[in-house]
Amino acid sequence: MADPIIIKEEDVNPNYNWHKPVGAPGHMNVDYEQRIDFTRLHRYRLGRAKVALEKSDAGALLCFDNNNIRYLTSTVIGEWSRDKIARYSLLPQGGEPILWDFGSAAKHHQLYSPWLPTENWKAGMVGLRGTVHPDVGLMTNAAKEIKSMLVEKGLANMPVGVDLVEPSMMFALQAEGINVIDGQQILLEAREIKSQDELVLLNQAAAMVDATYHQMYEQMKPGISEAQLVANANKLLYELGSDDVEAINAISGERGNPHPHNFTDRILRPGDQAFFDILQSYMGYRTCYYRTFNVGRATDAQSDAYKQCREWLDKAIELVKPGVSTDKIAGVWPKAEEFGFNSEMEAFALQFGHGLGLAIHERPIISRLTSMDAPQEIKEGMVFALETYCPAKDGYSAARIEEEMIVTDKGCQVISLFPAEELPIANKY
Repeated sequence: MADPIIIKEEDVNPNYNWHKPVGAPGHMNVDYEQRIDFTRLHRYRLGRAKVALEKSDAGALLCFDNNNIRYLTSTVIGEWSRDKIARYSLLPQGGEPILWDFGSAAKHHQLYSPWLPTENWKAGMVGLRGTVHPDVGLMTNAAKEIKSMLVEKGLANMPVGVDLVEPSMMFALQAEGINVIDGQQILLEAREIKSQDELVLLNQAAAMVDATYHQMYEQMKPGISEAQLVANANKLLYELGSDDVEAINAISGERGNPHPHNFTDRILRPGDQAFFDILQSYMGYRTCYYRTFNVGRATDAQSDAYKQCREWLDKAIELVKPGVSTDKIAGVWPKAEEFGFNSEMEAFALQFGHGLGLAIHERPIISRLTSMDAPQEIKEGMVFALETYCPAKDGYSAARIEEEMIVTDKGCQVISLFPAEELPIANKY
């Protein structure tokens, strides 16, 4: 049996050294350089979660969200499990995480994940998004087991924070007298400040996208399709060490305005403006990183759109430092009506900022839709992306640029490094 994990103050202190830039040392751990300390990473994440739980009204956290499960337990299984709502984990106050994992994965953890007691790795499954009918009783049995654990630990009369849940599982918990509250907010608070190891992982993930955009720049010519560029990018990212290429948006030519957020089999043509977003992860830590290109040549309208997009982005980046509120950043971006939309809801995520970590969207969220009335404070150790969009006057082209950044003690370090100060023209005529 593993010894209990006693979290000390230094475990949840990021202890940044801003005198040198955060590195991207490669995808291997080695004996001749200090790179990622995964034991330190695990203790930091679990420690942050425990502190956030103790500050809350909840007696325990019950998690079905794969990102939170990884944050608490340092485990992951196939990416196919992300939308199944099958795995779940319980973190009780004063205790260690317990994970119910998919079938044989639990036995694998017992053998290869020694940081928790073997009995804390259990097999469990509550229905695969309802495909096993609730009448079978899997959810009822799971709720009873959870309730018995809470009783044993003296937490039965305290609320349980749940991050996401199927309705039938919620009903099963309530039938056991469990008062369910919002646990996602507790864990998002824990996850918003990244440790030194998380910063390196996020920077390494960004470096992989740098390389992918260089490949795309070289391949972008008339006759290649959006789908081919996406396929080639997937191949390179997995070769570089990605553990999940979540999505790659590829939008070209007349598809640029309005932004469709996908890719198709459209073939690139001379003079096309094309923009891309690469969402992938390295050791679970994700990227969201737009770049815009032109194929062969650019019109004045396309160049002007790019310059305006870059100007809006640079004004926002200039403001990033600890203590600034998100409404100040959102305030330098145009209102929805100023670039062709009827409301901020219609234009949501076009002039946008969002935290990055084990999920694509963490705190802070920066947008005219949300930030003007409910601003958040920018904090040292946050990692987020800022992205802007500008439609061209030709009525169909558009520019989209995004930069990822680490908030340092005095400002920020941009970690998305493929050149974007000026419009890149691939295979220029």
